[in-house]
Amino acid sequence: MRTYLSAALSAVLLVLLTLLVPVSAFSAWVDLELDDTDRYLAAVSPLATDPDVRATVATLVTDEAMKSIDAGPLQDTVEDFLHEAALSFTTAPAFRRAWDSANRTAHRAVSSALHGDDGQAVTIDLAPVIAEVKQQLVTDGVPFADGIPVRETSITVLSADRADELRSSFQWLRYCSVWPTVGTVVLLVLVLGLTLVRGGARTALTTAAVAGAGLLLGAVLLRIAVAVARARVLDQVPGTDRDAAAAVYDALTASLRTTVWTALGVGAVMAAGGLAGRIVAARRRRHAA
Repeated sequence: MRTYLSAALSAVLLVLLTLLVPVSAFSAWVDLELDDTDRYLAAVSPLATDPDVRATVATLVTDEAMKSIDAGPLQDTVEDFLHEAALSFTTAPAFRRAWDSANRTAHRAVSSALHGDDGQAVTIDLAPVIAEVKQQLVTDGVPFADGIPVRETSITVLSADRADELRSSFQWLRYCSVWPTVGTVVLLVLVLGLTLVRGGARTALTTAAVAGAGLLLGAVLLRIAVAVARARVLDQVPGTDRDAAAAVYDALTASLRTTVWTALGVGAVMAAGGLAGRIVAARRRRHAA
């Protein structure tokens, strides 16, 4: 009877940890990173040097500028020149400042889309970037630069439909905050402590191995969830924006991937340690017998 009860408790612990790991990671991520402006900016600010982001920005700025420029037979030449100028500008400090400014505004759109009542697309408005490009080109005496319009030109990061689908989940995760993480740690400490006190070292080693397996499975489930969410989010992003949107998504979810590796490492150590301890203990008992 005691064997069946131990097996049932081990199965419950395994399932709980497998589910708690991704829930804990996502809820802490929403509360501590996605909802925090400074952490959000810290995640996306380095993308100012990302090749995909720079190429997307240069293309969008050039396309928007060419809508108001008529260079006659030199249209293609002017377009190529402006594109190279815009791409060159993305290496300047002024672009990084404009990128940070645009993303600070974008973070408000993220909060509104995921925690508001009405679905709206999450975009990064490049108007500040276009203004900086125009000013630089005018200063350099580039022909037609003064005709570049400064108006909203956006990179779509999350479509309105996807925002609608994700809103209830994000609100629930935001409500949970860091408490699932705290609960996971408390559960591990209590279970391991109680099994050590009530069942001895042998039972504690078995529990450690089961807990390690739960962390491993939870890490795998978290990695799958991040990948599936990435595919679904990018599925409705316009093709011209997809590379930049993918870079933004990967930057924002970097901490989740770090959590995956952390859980994998801790789980592997616990599982291997528990199994190795059981094997050593069994050999010692046979040797003593």
